[in-house]
Amino acid sequence: MKIAVSADHRGRVFAEQIGQMLEQLGHEVLQWAPPEGESCDYPDKAAIVGRAVAGGDADCGVLVCGTGIGMSIAANKIRGVRAALVHDELTAGLAKSHNNANVLCLSGDLLGERKVSAIVEKWLNTEFEGGRHQRRIDKIAEIERGELPG
Repeated sequence: MKIAVSADHRGRVFAEQIGQMLEQLGHEVLQWAPPEGESCDYPDKAAIVGRAVAGGDADCGVLVCGTGIGMSIAANKIRGVRAALVHDELTAGLAKSHNNANVLCLSGDLLGERKVSAIVEKWLNTEFEGGRHQRRIDKIAEIERGELPG
């Protein structure tokens, strides 16, 4: 699988860790992170990953900023992106199984190294359930097209 990974300056360390872990698991990683000690704006990184996922250059993406909130807001502005901010394995699994999240957003300030690895693995190894959840994903796409669901 080809996975796009990026972070702002507050998530850089975890993004590098995630990239290495994904490569060890056999995935191809597209990575954009600021150099050590250099500040950057999270919307720029969210746009790069979001566009890679929405455009088909990556199968999915992972974004890390201080809280994960800014990344999730920015990434979700891109049509076709379903970015989910998660804090544990439960929400990671549900983000994929119910919401078919194609971008995972994480907090670089609130999560530890082992927790981040467990969350990413859970998300990657969870399948979208489809069924009634697909109907809801279709409604999200309607909203993206400017249509009101229902």
